[in-house]
Amino acid sequence: MSSLQTTTPAAVRGWLRPGVLIPSLVILVALLWAVLPSVFAPLSPTQPVAAALQPPSAAHWFGTDATGRDLFARVVHGASNSISGALIAVLVGLVVGTSIGVIAGAVGGVVDDVLMRFVDVLLAVPALLLSLSVVILLGFGTTNAAIAVGVTSVAAFARLARSRVVSVRVSEYVEAAFGSGGTFFGVLWRHILPNSLTPVIALAALQFGSAILQISTLGFLGYGAPPPTPEWGLLIAEGRNYVATAWWLTALPGVIVAAVVLATNRLSQAIRGGEAR
Repeated sequence: MSSLQTTTPAAVRGWLRPGVLIPSLVILVALLWAVLPSVFAPLSPTQPVAAALQPPSAAHWFGTDATGRDLFARVVHGASNSISGALIAVLVGLVVGTSIGVIAGAVGGVVDDVLMRFVDVLLAVPALLLSLSVVILLGFGTTNAAIAVGVTSVAAFARLARSRVVSVRVSEYVEAAFGSGGTFFGVLWRHILPNSLTPVIALAALQFGSAILQISTLGFLGYGAPPPTPEWGLLIAEGRNYVATAWWLTALPGVIVAAVVLATNRLSQAIRGGEAR
């Protein structure tokens, strides 16, 4: 063990810590499910394959649902909708929110005031209410639900990016770069952004887990993927009427959602604290 610690680079040792390695493996498995669902679950996620409401067994790891569909296959295939939706949501929040925050922090003045008042308006509306309003305007479906969830995270990315840009902008090396003839966009690209975006990346990892949870919530309420398309929130909603007689219909998809969300939160903490560097 000591020889491994002396020969393995510090960055690699950071990722080999159980507190970072285990969440990374959980996220990796979820991503593989999303990309190659048929490899992990060859049974059909939409067609009955056995008797209804069978408990978990060697033949059907998560049991079967009320129509005889394999629940494990539906969970695995549902990862495509849930995780792709979360990626879209994070991308919307990251691009739009970070752009607003960077422009507000770098330009300042009236531009800063106007953009941040817009951000304050977004923060004043509860996230669930805002996402429901957006998804009702756009229409139902996983993509529209993902965009709605992304809109709710714009304010968080904007505030963090602005605070970091404002902090870095007044540092001595940035002032020296301007003093040596650097242009606004040149200094912004070479000095301000590289030293401002690490916390934003950590927030993106945190928002990924939050987006999965919010998209699952919208799916549970019926605003996500339409049945029989598998989606994690929809799977939990479909099993709520059978909690007393078929606990696995809600418990097992719920455990998967909780595991992925907790894993992304743990990785976000590792990135922010530098444990995985």
